[in-house]
Amino acid sequence: MGKWLLVIAVVALGYFWWCQQRLEKRRAQRPRPAPPPGPAQAAAPAPMVRCRHCGVHLPAADAVRGALGPYCSDEHRRLAEG
Repeated sequence: MGKWLLVIAVVALGYFWWCQQRLEKRRAQRPRPAPPPGPAQAAAPAPMVRCRHCGVHLPAADAVRGALGPYCSDEHRRLAEG
């Protein structure tokens, strides 16, 4: 009886070892997934200017240029410069 238990134990351990080896081989052959993309790069902040008439801040690209400086609209440029 003891011999049969020993044989069964050896066979069970051999089977367990064989299954582990197969799993490791599959994991090694499986292509690794690509890393997730990093956070999107934010655009560089636009330079801001202050309207000479009302004081509101706006992007320099949207400002109306006048003789005395930047304005938020043509009307404010007209009111401030005459």
